Amino acid sequence: MTSNRFSILDTPTGTELAALSSTRWGGTVGVGLEYGFASNWTLGVEYDHLFMGDANNSFSVPNPIFAGALNRITQDVDMVTFRVNYRFGGWDTSPYAPRY
Repeated sequence: MTSNRFSILDTPTGTELAALSSTRWGGTVGVGLEYGFASNWTLGVEYDHLFMGDANNSFSVPNPIFAGALNRITQDVDMVTFRVNYRFGGWDTSPYAPRY
């Protein structure tokens, strides 16, 4: 889910002539790799592609020049994440069981 805001601006003055906000839903496909290089430390990289699809946006404003202006927006996002992680508690992966 993404939240978008679109504006029509007057270039010479920077005045906002019309605005529109919308929420978009889509899908994600990704792949990642994580490598443990030392006790409790890992490096990771991840790539994600967000498919947000197409949307038609119409601006309804009092100005007759822009009234009913229709814009088709296509929005896909590519993201790359790099990370360094520290894991507390060592390499023991067994679940913690308190002893009474």
